[in-house]
Amino acid sequence: MGGKALPVLIVVAAIIGLWYLGAVWLNWQTVADKLARGGTEPGFGEIVRGTMLSDRPILPAPHQIVAELWKTVVQTRITSPRSLVYHTYVTLASTLLGFAIGTTLGILLAVGIIQSRTLDRSLMPWIITSQTIPILAIAPMIIVVLASIGVTGLLPKAVISTYLSFFPVTVGMVKGLRSPDTMLLDLMRTYNASRGQVLTKLRLPASLPFLFASAKIAVAAALVGAIVGELPTGAQAGLGARLLAGSYYGQTVQIWAALIAASVLAGLLVAAVGVAERIALKRAGAA
Repeated sequence: MGGKALPVLIVVAAIIGLWYLGAVWLNWQTVADKLARGGTEPGFGEIVRGTMLSDRPILPAPHQIVAELWKTVVQTRITSPRSLVYHTYVTLASTLLGFAIGTTLGILLAVGIIQSRTLDRSLMPWIITSQTIPILAIAPMIIVVLASIGVTGLLPKAVISTYLSFFPVTVGMVKGLRSPDTMLLDLMRTYNASRGQVLTKLRLPASLPFLFASAKIAVAAALVGAIVGELPTGAQAGLGARLLAGSYYGQTVQIWAALIAASVLAGLLVAAVGVAERIALKRAGAA
């Protein structure tokens, strides 16, 4: 076990070392100019220490991000608007709602495409085309349109999450529903099985691995959608709002802390889908 972990530790250490070098390099000129304005010629060591302690660094050092995470996650009440846990919860709520709607919509679309040749030829091209529209362009329009009919709060952000998450589920489920072998389909026909029975007894069970593989992509896309949905609204809460506030006030440490929180949240969501996959496949007798 230790032998397997060693290469990973070496890579992590190398990344952290390069990160520190990058922080020194990118912050060097700013810190040197700031110290020079004090009337003395700063030395090498003094400038290096300054790059590690800068209030508004161009690239914060890893320990600065860790300190920000400790302050906003551990030392701040989770109900406080200054808490990163609070902002993560707000984003998580819209992510899960959008993911649930997107997954349901994707499954229904896939079933319709499989069951109807007309839908397959007419609907699938439009589904693919929908993903060519940049989310940064469509997100403000969705927010404005929904706000004009009185829909605000969680749902508009969930709609954006749905827009990003339904596509991989649809494509994956179409592939999964078509995965049963032709011999198995012929066997079902010899049993005089209806289309509904073929769907529930053969196609849906065969599509489970494809569904969960797509769901792992979809849940991460839903998180991105929720964060993007918080940007054009001037939201007061959420990881997107945290990123926006950090960019307004030049708080790069805050921005990086929010990005790390989003990455951890995405990893946990994908892991949760993986757990659900193992449970579902075990109950279905596939694992």
